[in-house]
Amino acid sequence: MSAAAANVAVIGAGMTGAVCASLLAARGVAVTLFDSGRGPGGRMAQRREVMDDGTELRFDHGAPCFTVSNDEVARVVGGWEARGLVAEWKAMFACFDRETGKFRDFDKEGTMKKYVGVPGMNSICKSLCQEDGVVSKFGVTIGKMDWLQHRSSWSLASLDGKDLGSFDFVVATDKNIASQKVSGLTGKPPPLDLSVFPHLSAMIQDIPVRPCFALMLAFSEPLAMVPVQGFSFHNFDSLSWAFCDSSKPGPHVPPNSQSWVLRSTTEYASKVIDSMGPRKPSADALAKVAEELFREFQGTGLNIPQPIFMKAHRWLVL
Repeated sequence: MSAAAANVAVIGAGMTGAVCASLLAARGVAVTLFDSGRGPGGRMAQRREVMDDGTELRFDHGAPCFTVSNDEVARVVGGWEARGLVAEWKAMFACFDRETGKFRDFDKEGTMKKYVGVPGMNSICKSLCQEDGVVSKFGVTIGKMDWLQHRSSWSLASLDGKDLGSFDFVVATDKNIASQKVSGLTGKPPPLDLSVFPHLSAMIQDIPVRPCFALMLAFSEPLAMVPVQGFSFHNFDSLSWAFCDSSKPGPHVPPNSQSWVLRSTTEYASKVIDSMGPRKPSADALAKVAEELFREFQGTGLNIPQPIFMKAHRWLVL
């Protein structure tokens, strides 16, 4: 790729898209980043909620943290740490076994550092999307991608038909650009016609699909019987992980309170989504999911009190 001439579109402003755009721009490539959301983050998103009494809560309801196992990535993350975008989360993790009713496999430090965005996981993507050379356009859903052979470039259009320009290269960060299930949401064919690129069809099919529900909880006091900041659920029907959001660096809940984010299993999420369909779930449907997940959490025997806040969020990958 010739940086002087390259004009690249990046679709998706989650971690993958934001990092890609930042690295390309640092090498002199002109980058336009598109995302259908109101802002950057994707599954690095942070949810802001306001309770009836005006109390503000913040939840990292997507990715709770990340680790680094590659030297090149470690150098990039080191730069973020120096800029104050990330900090180490010195959390203790474990596994909770349903059959024994006990925690096991305690891991105080682990072999790898756990990093979190500061003050929230979306802080990383926000900063990267604002760097020189990156033009970020939010609230834009890609509706059509056409390869113009005579011009050796890609033409992009929004879902409502607006021309978004031509690009030498396109980087798509998820399989939605070619998923037939997109039609269930938009009523239109997916942006990329795979019949024109048959070699991509098998590659896209190999990309795993892992939907899940996140349950955001706030308690008026810490969970006294939970001695860790994160744990997996073993032998549970619906729950896979729990993370104490308020134990991370940065403000999340008022003093003396505690917030947790629970994640469902992929199997549970797939079953619920199959029954309700791919469209945005209603408030009643999400409330039912929240009740089901919380009921299993209370069934751990860990003396889980009623929360002062509870809401579920669906993460859907087509």
